[in-house]
Amino acid sequence: MLEINSIHGRLVSIVPFALSDICAEYIDWLNDPMVVRYSNQRFLKHTAETCRSYFESFSNSKNKFLKIIKQSDGLFIGTMTIYYLPNHSTADIGIMLGNKSIWREGFGQDSWDALLSWLLNEAGVRKVTAGAMRCNYGMIKLMESSGMRLEGVRPQQEVLDGALVDIVYYGKFSEI
Repeated sequence: MLEINSIHGRLVSIVPFALSDICAEYIDWLNDPMVVRYSNQRFLKHTAETCRSYFESFSNSKNKFLKIIKQSDGLFIGTMTIYYLPNHSTADIGIMLGNKSIWREGFGQDSWDALLSWLLNEAGVRKVTAGAMRCNYGMIKLMESSGMRLEGVRPQQEVLDGALVDIVYYGKFSEI
C-alpha cells in the first residue's frame, strides 16, 4: 500500500489532492486547450461535479491523486497520478502542470524526479512506467531526463489535430 503524506523535490512538494483543491483555477486548467493539448482530457468539458467524480474514483483504490505545490510560495501548480498494481509492484504515473506561469522553469522535471525516486527507492515499487504522444516533446524529455527508457510504441494510436500519432511508453526499474 502506498501511503503518501508529502514528497519533496528541490522546488516542489507533492501531497495528496483533497476535495477542497477542486477550485475554479483547477477546473480552468482542465478546460484550457493548451494545458490538456496532449491529454484525452481535451475531449471533455470539466465542471466541479466531473472533478469531484474523478477525485472520488481514487477512494477505496490503490491509486493516488496528488497535488503539486511550489515550495517557495505554496502555489498550487499541478497534479500527478499514480496507478498502482501491488500484485506486480508496478506503478504508472502521469503529470499535469496547470499553472502556465511556471512552465519551462524546471517544476515539471523536479516533480517527476521526486515522485519517481520516492516510488522506486522508498515505496518499494519495482518498476514505474509512463506514456505520451510521440509529438509531446516536453513529456518525452522529462521521462528520458529522469532515466526512464523507451520500452514500446503503439503506432498511430491516437489522433491530434487530424494527424495520426504514436504513443510511446517508457519505464524505469528500481535499483534496489
